Amino acid sequence: MKQNTQTVIPKQTHQGWQGSLDLVYARHHNKTQVIHSQMQAPLKVQRPFYPEKEAVCHSVVLHTAGGIVGGDRLSQNIHLKPNAQALITTAAAGKVYRTQGLEARQNIQIQVEAGACLEWLPQETIVFNGAVYRQELRVELAPGASWLGWEITRFGRSARGEKFLQGEWRSHTEIWQQARPLWIDRQWLPGGEESVYSPHALAGQPIVGTLAWVGQPVSLELIEKARQLWSDKERQGRSGVTPLMSGLLCRYRGSSTAEVRNWFTDVWQLLRFSCLGRSVVKPRVWQI
Repeated sequence: MKQNTQTVIPKQTHQGWQGSLDLVYARHHNKTQVIHSQMQAPLKVQRPFYPEKEAVCHSVVLHTAGGIVGGDRLSQNIHLKPNAQALITTAAAGKVYRTQGLEARQNIQIQVEAGACLEWLPQETIVFNGAVYRQELRVELAPGASWLGWEITRFGRSARGEKFLQGEWRSHTEIWQQARPLWIDRQWLPGGEESVYSPHALAGQPIVGTLAWVGQPVSLELIEKARQLWSDKERQGRSGVTPLMSGLLCRYRGSSTAEVRNWFTDVWQLLRFSCLGRSVVKPRVWQI
């Protein structure tokens, strides 16, 4: 069994941070462990947690600089060996600050081998007015592997009345299996009045959210249950649930982080129990 290694390398240029995070998980004697970690500031990962016994490893990623600025180039490489089970979240809401024109970019590459499952559940990202940000996430799934991920984005510091009137946001997600695309999602939102108020964009709401489960077929009954989880409670936003090739997709548009996260957590619980045979255990960092 390869011993756990951890390296921290600080590096910053005058144009922004050049940060990276590399994590490898492996399962040995029914315990999923981080067998390799290499970090380059401002990205860092806390020591593993095991709130649901040893089968599932919980990891918390930190951005030690407090937020992303123009010129930042961040990369993450996550690799789950066969049968590893991991949940990755973030320590706090992410922030993408206003820029003077330089684009901030984050690239995330994930490899999930046979029998492994990654739950990718970062906390909300707040995109400030004037930010220019691009995130690319690509997941390679082996046969028998699965991935559940969500993204919750707030455009503008809405508590201060700020709207996303300048800047640009791009989010590109691709899930592949044996050179075949299972789901490709490309979103682009330029800052401006049209994007803020158009019914085809934000429709006056500051928050959008996406949850995707990919790796196992989902029955029509399960899709209806996910829809019912939304309609069972009085909610203010709008939602949608659709099937994917070997999966399920949920969309949200509204004004409440709590509303979207509560619904996503309900869907996560449904999928976890139905497809993985276990109940949700929320990361304790969410309680802080």
